[in-house]
Amino acid sequence: MTLAVQHLVGGYSQIPVLKDISFQVEPGELVGLIGLNGAGKSTTINHIIGLLTPMKGSIALNGVTLAQDPQSYKSQIAYIPETPILYEELTLKEHLEMTMLAYGLDQEQAWQRAHDLLKTFRLANKLDWFPANFSKGMKQKVMIVCAFITNAKLFIIDEPFLGLDPLAVHDLLALIATVKAQGAAVLMSTHVLDTAEKACDKFVLLHAGEVQTQGTFAEIKANYPDAGESLNDIYLSLTGVTRDE
Repeated sequence: MTLAVQHLVGGYSQIPVLKDISFQVEPGELVGLIGLNGAGKSTTINHIIGLLTPMKGSIALNGVTLAQDPQSYKSQIAYIPETPILYEELTLKEHLEMTMLAYGLDQEQAWQRAHDLLKTFRLANKLDWFPANFSKGMKQKVMIVCAFITNAKLFIIDEPFLGLDPLAVHDLLALIATVKAQGAAVLMSTHVLDTAEKACDKFVLLHAGEVQTQGTFAEIKANYPDAGESLNDIYLSLTGVTRDE
């Protein structure tokens, strides 16, 4: 499943936030969409998942756009938002059942995956809990489990590290590695650049709604040899941001 974003211009009003954004995410690849707050990461994601309509440009999954085939397009995507979105009147078990129905999953296979994921994220004994009983980190884990029980070909993960404890971050990265090995594409937005540098195969560096550069870390470092040794240093150098700002 190849995600192709071509010359995307868009935003929330008549003034575009995104200015001619282009990049691809290939099967078996984790691409880090990185940048500081306000760089345009979440706006880009909102266009990809269909919450916003591009002013110009196109977004396609294996050549198919949302307008051409909404059901096929959306069924290929699993999305984990930055802020967990759960239904207060549904238990964890009911959230999982709703996800299985929405994606048309085989119940037996989906529950097998669900039980494995619930054990991994230490939620196995909380199937009858309601969202009011969960901490923010636990709510985020519920979103992760719901996303990864699907057969999605493209996983979109928005700022996953902020509410997770170190063990959960490790488990999430291991889970991403597993779906990558199965051929899924993963787009992950984050401004936690130290973790992104270690985990991602490629990067798209956004600043002020524009792509500053993209490629593997080795490629970016080779293109900007004087910018620094770490992804964080390179990003700050390219965007003209100092550590005192």
